[in-house]
Amino acid sequence: MDTLVLKKGEERRIRAGHLWVFSNEVDVRSSPLKNFEPGSCATLTDCRGKALGTVYVNPASLIAARLFSREAGAALDAALLEKRLSAALALRESLFERPFYRLVHAEGDLLPGLVIDRYDSIFSIQITTAGMERVKPELCRVMEKMFPASQLVFRNDAQSRTLENLPENLDFYPPDSNFPTELTVEENGLAYSVPSLDGQKTGWFYDQRLNRRMARELAAGLRRVNQSPVRVLDAFCYAGGFGVAAAAGGAQEITFLDASRQALDYAVNNLAQGGFPHAPAARCLEGDALNLLNGLLEAGESFGLVSMDPPAFIKRKKDEEAGLAAYYRVNELGLALVQPGGFYISSSCSHHLELDALRRIIQRAASRLRRSVQLLAVGRQGPDHPAHPAMPETEYLKTLVFRIA
Repeated sequence: MDTLVLKKGEERRIRAGHLWVFSNEVDVRSSPLKNFEPGSCATLTDCRGKALGTVYVNPASLIAARLFSREAGAALDAALLEKRLSAALALRESLFERPFYRLVHAEGDLLPGLVIDRYDSIFSIQITTAGMERVKPELCRVMEKMFPASQLVFRNDAQSRTLENLPENLDFYPPDSNFPTELTVEENGLAYSVPSLDGQKTGWFYDQRLNRRMARELAAGLRRVNQSPVRVLDAFCYAGGFGVAAAAGGAQEITFLDASRQALDYAVNNLAQGGFPHAPAARCLEGDALNLLNGLLEAGESFGLVSMDPPAFIKRKKDEEAGLAAYYRVNELGLALVQPGGFYISSSCSHHLELDALRRIIQRAASRLRRSVQLLAVGRQGPDHPAHPAMPETEYLKTLVFRIA
């Protein structure tokens, strides 16, 4: 096996547990990156030649190598994939009674570049690196062995694939399978329908499972103490996860807000299919979030519960200034729409935005609005999205729950 050599001192982060090697950390005199084929494996060593483990390499990427084993000369093959998938499955089966969860969370499950979401016998998969793309045939065979009669869809349409010079495509296994256009999700005792092929990410955001459960509990509490109907705003709603959860808690009026007509249609359908005895009313607002939120505020509307779950406004470090401004604006508008005594749930899926930064944004917005806020809970991604303790990048989701005076 070829050897990838690090510059002097650049092994400290790897020894501490991190799994990424950046191109500027490689000693290109001893091991020229141009000599490696995308996705090829190599033994990683420090400048003295001491082995640190095994990586797969992509000379075209800023993250030039990703460590998948602490053993030198390990093979990224079917045996390793089956071992890691079996461990991942055992964890999820210990956490959940029903087979609806994220089965593999990339570095969190020591399988960098691979995400697998499970919908019973259907698996939605994203491969984002050349190293994992190279073993896709082995992955299919292992999945077929572990989950007989399963169907796989490779949702390889993530923009991150372009960073690895990989094409964006949609693929199925078995190739001739009649793949469904919709998926069913079971979560917190509720059922949702989501698009399987053209929805966001891998179809559903399992990472918000625990935070949606809290939304349900908050809505139930509001209904207990309020005489008037509980009104909920689910902003950036996608298929209505937070709004439907709040309806299950007893909320009577749900406003879904999203830029996607498809997402809104699914949200309304999921609310209708919930079978709630109080038959909550649904309203859809389609378009630019800032304009719609401003419109609600100008119309004098307010809500007992507001969930603000925008896309990542800071996808790269250079987007930080503009992203912080966007986070501030949507949270200021969200806070302004909460009724006194109501609850505000603010989420960010950008790992570039730290938890304390989000907390400061909301406090600054509350001060400007002259509203008092109480921080009730700090939520993170669910346990089927395990974070790697040496990699802050893998603990990306943060959710803050406030009561607004």
